[in-house]
Amino acid sequence: MPSPSRAGARPALLASAAAVAGLLLAALPATVSHAADQESCRPDGLYRTPGVAVPYCSVYDTAGREKMGADHQRRVIGYFTGWRTGKDGKPAYLASDIPWDKITHINYAFAHVDKGNKLSVGSDGAANPATGTTWPGVAGAEMDPALPYKGHFNLLNKFKKQHPDVKTLISVGGWAETGGYFDDSGNRVNSGGFYSMATNADGSVNQAGIDTFADSAVDFIRKYGFNGVDIDYEYPTTMKDAGNPLDWSLANGRRAGLVKGYAALMKTLREKLDRAGAADGRHYLLTVAAPSSGYLLRGMETFQVQKYLDYVNIMSYDLHGAWNEYVGPNASLFDDGRDAELAASNVYGSAQYGGIGYLNTDWAYHYFRGSMPAGRINIGLPYYTRGFKNVQGGTDGLWGRAAASSCPAGSGLTKCGDGAVGIDNLWHDLDTNGKESPAGSNPMWHAKNLEKGIVGDYVTRYGFPADTELTGTYARKYDSTLVAPWLWNAEKKVFLSTEDEQSVAAKADYVVDRGIGGTMVWELAGDYSWNAAKGQYETGDTLTSLMYDKFKSATPYGARKSNADLPAQAVNVDVEFTDFKLGDSNYPITPKLRITNHTKTALPGGTEFRFDYATSAPGNASDQSGFGTKVVRSDHTGDNVGGLKGDFHRVSLKLPAWQSLAPGATVDLAFNYYLPVSTPSNWTVTINGEEYALAGDLARGTTVVEPGTGTAPTDPPTTPPGEPGDCAEPAWDASTAYGGGSVVSHEGHLWKAQWWTKGEEPGTTGEWGVWRDQGAC
Repeated sequence: MPSPSRAGARPALLASAAAVAGLLLAALPATVSHAADQESCRPDGLYRTPGVAVPYCSVYDTAGREKMGADHQRRVIGYFTGWRTGKDGKPAYLASDIPWDKITHINYAFAHVDKGNKLSVGSDGAANPATGTTWPGVAGAEMDPALPYKGHFNLLNKFKKQHPDVKTLISVGGWAETGGYFDDSGNRVNSGGFYSMATNADGSVNQAGIDTFADSAVDFIRKYGFNGVDIDYEYPTTMKDAGNPLDWSLANGRRAGLVKGYAALMKTLREKLDRAGAADGRHYLLTVAAPSSGYLLRGMETFQVQKYLDYVNIMSYDLHGAWNEYVGPNASLFDDGRDAELAASNVYGSAQYGGIGYLNTDWAYHYFRGSMPAGRINIGLPYYTRGFKNVQGGTDGLWGRAAASSCPAGSGLTKCGDGAVGIDNLWHDLDTNGKESPAGSNPMWHAKNLEKGIVGDYVTRYGFPADTELTGTYARKYDSTLVAPWLWNAEKKVFLSTEDEQSVAAKADYVVDRGIGGTMVWELAGDYSWNAAKGQYETGDTLTSLMYDKFKSATPYGARKSNADLPAQAVNVDVEFTDFKLGDSNYPITPKLRITNHTKTALPGGTEFRFDYATSAPGNASDQSGFGTKVVRSDHTGDNVGGLKGDFHRVSLKLPAWQSLAPGATVDLAFNYYLPVSTPSNWTVTINGEEYALAGDLARGTTVVEPGTGTAPTDPPTTPPGEPGDCAEPAWDASTAYGGGSVVSHEGHLWKAQWWTKGEEPGTTGEWGVWRDQGAC
């Protein structure tokens, strides 16, 4: 989510009122059926919680596509923020302002992780916007007296009764509340938030904290009638100084363990939500707001959490802003080969990068498409601007420079961009000294008024005098290659990156043409409509309505991971990318690819594996271990000006002729690539001339068999391949001496010592070290 617009001067989110647990469950539609029937509705690639008959068909149809109403073929997800209450004198945006018939999902922003590791919106009380505030005399804001709480939650549920196809999710975290939260007085408490809840100070997984949070999340959505949980953790990456600078002192020391903690959090949430859903007769959604930046994603390994998610919302905005001096679009759809920030880093001149620019929506979409069906991905659109002042060079400011002489207090930056201020920064936030944080952040309705030379009557509510006059002309510019509009004030040298009907229509067409699940917008209050009586733009639903019109008659979204037919039979051979270097050391990206044979059949030397990885990286992956890794087909070659042309590179590798893989055995190879990709997928393995899929891909319609028999394994694992279960063997102890042949458990896997050892941690000794991985427990 946008960094400054989620921090700063907004009111604190306050407490949840006491309510009757489960009150709204009876009002929600439930579908209960046999487990086999429910499996027919499971989305392709979505994790199955062991031993739970998840009621997928309450949300999905028999093709695994989400049911959203007859006129909603694609998602339109709107973030609804808790702090635009109108109580501060600024324009309110309440549940009654939401265009309920034009959207499919609402994400309420934000809840947080409290000191006890529980999901919370603060203390109970009448001043709590989520559960206590009322708006006497405001049409549409009358409370539903049947509910035991007030505030936004009351109104959201009141309108959901009138629009039962719309789903609501509680969003947790965001820029300002990932590593802390705002107390009842509006002061930020640096509690650690997600960082400490999911990851201990030594980098290990904080499973106790995760369990507490996940249990509280289940209780919360049952209590307040939400359809699921949206995690806005910004960010579980190994890149130093990522995320809110207020969190760095705690987060940086945990970087090595953040990805593992994130994966454990999402797995636990998925399983607890599934168990609750089975008990309640409905499937609860689990989603995330995911970064689009190739820099942040490089430190998130292969985004292993995708399999636990109903869908991912890509924050495909904030791609350029005043955190540096390079002037560019907030949320361009495509690369144009001239991005000044990328050019300064020689991205276009490097053969290893393949000329691929990675600061655009299309690149981010393809990153996630490498591991997910198109329909489980939503692209993000900003209903707010970003902008610079004192811009030098470029074309009407585009790809120019705007260096600042100093950076806002608390930004953590020593060199930043010269952000727009004043009337060009209406939705401004405050820095840690209480001064305006320059960012050029405006609702889109204010940007439309600037474009038309109008000073809206609302400016006095933001601290500007009624006789405010605009300086210069805000001329609208548009780049059709980037799919990016902006306003350029040549007199003031101000550049404001915008969205409008032309760009949103192009992005909606992009969603439809590629089978993408839909769009997510931050935030609904930034949309606009024209008020003819006042002669000005105000909050409205022009852009949201445009997307609704584009999507209502679209073909169904893409529901399969693979673009080709995969074998109907799958085997329990696990593949995992592991041992990533941390932060800036992770280039080139050189993880180990670990293959573990969970079948009862030895895999002979020469056994061939094939898989797809995303075209977000060039087709030059290789290995350094003698497995003959090579790209055998590419859906895209060359640069990505105007967009990547296809989804996948297809890779082949083979076990060396001299290396068979016995049942339970593991082998590692050193893999190598240059731009981030999400978890490679669509695996096949050819064993003794027969081709199989891999069970870990979780593909719809596959049957797990023992190689060569066509029948199910006689002793199937109790958990899906690669998923840790309960280990019967004793846990590894650093102070214990182990002889050759000793077997221990560690982090959900069994490990066998090859010789005497003491103090060497399993999983850290490498392919030829003392500990050999025997597979998941």
